[in-house]
Amino acid sequence: MTYENARSRAIQSSPSMAIAMAAKKLRAEGRDIVDLSLGEPDFEPPAHVAEAACAAIRAGGIRYGASAGNEALRAAIVDKFHRDNGLSFALHEIIVANGAKQILFDAFLATLEEGDEVVIPAPCWVSYGDIVSLHGGKPVYVSCGPEVGFKLSAEQLEKSITPKTRWLLLNSPSNPTGAIYTAAEYKALAEVLARHPRILVLSDEIYEHVLLRDVPFVSFGSVCPELRERTLIVNGVSKAYAMTGWRVGYAAGPKALITSLSKMQSQSVTSVCGVAQAAATAALTGDQAFVAEGARIFSHRAKLIAEGLAQIPHIDFTPPDGAFYAFIGVSRLIGCHTASGAVLSDDTAVAAYLLNEFGLSSVPGIAFGAPSFIRLSIAASDAELQAACERLGKMVQSLSGFK
Repeated sequence: MTYENARSRAIQSSPSMAIAMAAKKLRAEGRDIVDLSLGEPDFEPPAHVAEAACAAIRAGGIRYGASAGNEALRAAIVDKFHRDNGLSFALHEIIVANGAKQILFDAFLATLEEGDEVVIPAPCWVSYGDIVSLHGGKPVYVSCGPEVGFKLSAEQLEKSITPKTRWLLLNSPSNPTGAIYTAAEYKALAEVLARHPRILVLSDEIYEHVLLRDVPFVSFGSVCPELRERTLIVNGVSKAYAMTGWRVGYAAGPKALITSLSKMQSQSVTSVCGVAQAAATAALTGDQAFVAEGARIFSHRAKLIAEGLAQIPHIDFTPPDGAFYAFIGVSRLIGCHTASGAVLSDDTAVAAYLLNEFGLSSVPGIAFGAPSFIRLSIAASDAELQAACERLGKMVQSLSGFK
């Protein structure tokens, strides 16, 4: 007996989560594992965030909430967009969800017809394509390698558009590459989109505040106001405020689209946990020094791992401008022999060998639509990052048969 439909069978569980679980299993067995597979801050949220959650519990009255989110939190999000991005939204143009991932689910559930296409620049976050497929859409991956800064050009966008194209999905700063789009690059894309009025834009800006190399972040909505009625800006408190487990994401967009998303949410999860919403409200309205300090910490770590990776031969690495990942090219390792004589046939084999023999957990690039890479999270201590570079270096040193 089968319990899955065709859409469910066509996708897999999150690769990064599966690798993280494998690393945890090895660690539980007593292995010395440096796990850099998952992307989440390794420190706690600001103290006032936790206190706000506790105060909400003590005050009581935590009941079913509005499907679009509590008014206090949506008002805080309106203020956030004005403060950080110079954007003006009304309360009815804001929705709160159980993480940014649910925003994507709601958006594609509400808008995609069977066979509609979503243009996704690759490398990209592991879940984008599967979420599109789950809702009857077709992900159209456009390869954007290091030679173009891991970013989609206007020419590539134009060539990828068909009569079935419904969405363009952008992510800046990018997971996994750390690339950040400039205002000029966004404007070039907007010129193409102006000729295709059916296409909507989903701008995933969850890493907005994780800036590593003095490259400024700009919101797609700020740069391209002429596309306001076609743009959904997605963000959340997970990365900037170290609140991954609180599961609070949010989005801003045209009223009609937000209403549709709210309808989807009302029929699925009803609403977001009221305690988590109180905490998120405190995060957005409280002292923002935590955000700046987090960016400083990640910038330091990015420099640390860049220095370590620079000492390792036969790999390729472009230092990221944002987010908290190191996306490492391992094409020159593919085809090499291990000490036991095994051949590293692809990036998945490289990642497996690195984990099983050297105790370093990474995510293979194929999971991001970019074979011949591996991704390391730099959301880890200095000691873990130094150990990661040492282990990767030892792994490369152990190989033979370089081309």
